[in-house]
Amino acid sequence: MTAISRSLRSNCAHLQHHNISSTRLTSTFPSLFTTNQTSLDHSQIQNPLKPHDHQHQTKPIIISYAQTRKDSLLSLIKSCSHKSHLLQIHAHILQTSLILDSSICFHFLSLLSLSPPLKNLTYSRHFLTQIPKPNAIHYNTLIRAYSTSDSPEQGIQLYRNFRRRGLRCNSLSFFFVIQCCVKMKCLSVGIQVQTRIVRDGHQSDSRLLTALMNLYSICGKYHDACKVFDEIPQRDTVAWNVLISCFLHNSRSRDALGVFDVMLSGSYGCEPDDVTCSLTLQACANMNALEFGERVHRYIEDHGYGGASNLCNALITMYSRCGCLDKAYEVFKGMRGRNVVSWSAMISGLAVNGYGRDAVEAFCEMQRMGVYRVLPDEQTFTGVLSACSHCGLVDEAMDIFERMSKEFGVVPNIHHYGCIVDLLGRAGQLDQAYQLIMSMDIKPDSKIWRTLLGACRIHNYETLGERVVDHLIELKAQEAGDYVLLMNIYSTAKNWEKLTELRKFMKEKAIQTTPGCSTIVLNGTVHEFLVDDVLHPRKDKIYRMLDEINSQLKIAGYVADVSSELHNLGAAEKGYALSYHSEKLAIAFGVLATPPGMTIRVAKNLRTCVDCHNFAMILSGVYNRTIIVRDRSRFHHFREGRCSCNGYW
Repeated sequence: MTAISRSLRSNCAHLQHHNISSTRLTSTFPSLFTTNQTSLDHSQIQNPLKPHDHQHQTKPIIISYAQTRKDSLLSLIKSCSHKSHLLQIHAHILQTSLILDSSICFHFLSLLSLSPPLKNLTYSRHFLTQIPKPNAIHYNTLIRAYSTSDSPEQGIQLYRNFRRRGLRCNSLSFFFVIQCCVKMKCLSVGIQVQTRIVRDGHQSDSRLLTALMNLYSICGKYHDACKVFDEIPQRDTVAWNVLISCFLHNSRSRDALGVFDVMLSGSYGCEPDDVTCSLTLQACANMNALEFGERVHRYIEDHGYGGASNLCNALITMYSRCGCLDKAYEVFKGMRGRNVVSWSAMISGLAVNGYGRDAVEAFCEMQRMGVYRVLPDEQTFTGVLSACSHCGLVDEAMDIFERMSKEFGVVPNIHHYGCIVDLLGRAGQLDQAYQLIMSMDIKPDSKIWRTLLGACRIHNYETLGERVVDHLIELKAQEAGDYVLLMNIYSTAKNWEKLTELRKFMKEKAIQTTPGCSTIVLNGTVHEFLVDDVLHPRKDKIYRMLDEINSQLKIAGYVADVSSELHNLGAAEKGYALSYHSEKLAIAFGVLATPPGMTIRVAKNLRTCVDCHNFAMILSGVYNRTIIVRDRSRFHHFREGRCSCNGYW
């Protein structure tokens, strides 16, 4: 017996183990080769002229004797769409020794591992073991499939097997294994692969370097990612897009906007494409950079990308997160086909801007679209429940929460529970919120406890607040902000003894609080302010303007709300300490630097305090200005001495 015949007999034994042996083809599924619309058994594969009269449920593949040629089989593989036919093709490949043909094996392996209707990675891995002499193309095909699957670690393992067999990797091999590393965020293996890339002489491959740059970015190695970008010899649009993505992943949205400008200049021969626009719109949303976002919108329209649903959805999100709901709705209304992402973006935009009832109405409207009805998904429910939370719509939220699983089959996740906890907490039902957390099927995370802690601060629940902090400590997830919330509770209760103890504890543990930071974008320039800021080039004029504003607001009845000040000081001293919070400086700069009547847009990294909220609300009436403040959790639209939150925040 030759080595080849022994190999084929062994492979047929594997097929028999998987209930697809060639001797059972006629009883399990129709034979691959039939004549006159009939099926053949194992003996007829060698003599296809002999008829067979068995009937089968699956319609057999009808091909002539001449179609046993290689090109016909390749065509058959490419057109295969049924598992039964696939098994027949597999059996035929083994029986006719086509398992030795590299091209046939490649196309069949591609069908098994990459074709969505038939994709089966376990089966693919088994077929790879049946190939007597697999080459780089075969391994690359399967590693590629693993790189987009839920088991990318198998792709890395296969790459290692590949190298152990002594086969030489090509650039595609490295590319696909890097994609596996990206999926796993596995930097250690990526660094090993990079070493091999250099050793094998692929260090100038732009596609490989771009993939490596993406890996460093995903793993939070910003400087290493930029270093790889500098080493790319020919940077295409994909490389520039990965650089923008790198900036976004590492909270450098301002730099991302700068890259878009560089690409627009044409200096490097790469114009922004639709992906560039989508990423840049995310940066605009992060930065509250409405003017820049409008520039990107014009670019999208001018270059024919306006009909792309993903860009329309990105525009809706950008405009909503910049507090410009009218333009967000304009984009939404102009879409030809609105999918669930479009509806979710619009509902979330209404929610974060304080239009809770409109968000609930939009949620109902998407289900009244007749044949165009769109079923809500997890994100949709997060948006509408958040809307109810921001506006105190307790009954509406509880009804929607109950319908989630019963009517739509959507199982509530931690975000949905978080919205309900926030809703109950804001409504003063803190005990019910606590009981809900304790009764959840899901393990509570730090965010949901932090949500309840925020409600404890609002309603001054000192004992429950301390209990919540204990839960955060158990999770080892406590942050400086949690202690600040507890300090707020002690301050409001005038419990200076506990506040002092907590402050001492934070000092001993070197727990640093995040400083408040507010930004305002004017004429494409981002102006950043901290509390008591002295770094702005126009600081003297800004402070004079703020003093003038304070004088005018006091005439209108403004009195500083000292509950936000955590030190045991007198009322006058507390008022002075609150005078130069970052958002007040940003608003004062907006009044100073823009013409009367122009809207002032400010973004803050923390929740705005009660005193700054009152300050902006009264200023909007006295100076006849619309002021839009985006804090950590929502928007406040101040107009004519009122706020869109109606004091419910």
